[in-house]
Amino acid sequence: MSDRPAIHDVRLTDLFRFEDERGAVLHHLRNDDPTFTGFGECYFSEIVSGAVKAWKRHQHQAQQLAVPVGRVRFVVYDDRDGSPSRGALDVVDLGRPDDYQRLLIPAGLWYGFRCLGDRSALIANCADVPHDPEDNEIVEPEDAPIPYAW
Repeated sequence: MSDRPAIHDVRLTDLFRFEDERGAVLHHLRNDDPTFTGFGECYFSEIVSGAVKAWKRHQHQAQQLAVPVGRVRFVVYDDRDGSPSRGALDVVDLGRPDDYQRLLIPAGLWYGFRCLGDRSALIANCADVPHDPEDNEIVEPEDAPIPYAW
């Protein structure tokens, strides 16, 4: 797993959390954060234990992802023309209690994810522009030219 992403413009940010015996407050994104590029929509995606959702790429939408419930492995691949990290692959595990961080995946990168552990996980995404079905490209794992096997 990557402590520091190798792909140009991918960012991993530690997130504030306050926890006590009553529960937790978990930050995700503020508009004064250096990685904030705009607000388009915020949503949650559930993924069941062992499931894989891959591969997807947005041409204009950046993803700001955190995992407040469960654990998820994210894999990001750079095949952008002219990118200084073209051909690089990042593998990042997120979730509580150890890895409550936000993963910024800029537009133009392939990504996928898998639920780790024996229970479902919840992914929070605060995308910088609203979802547009014409903006994304989806390729099944077995058809993708990405050097990673789920």
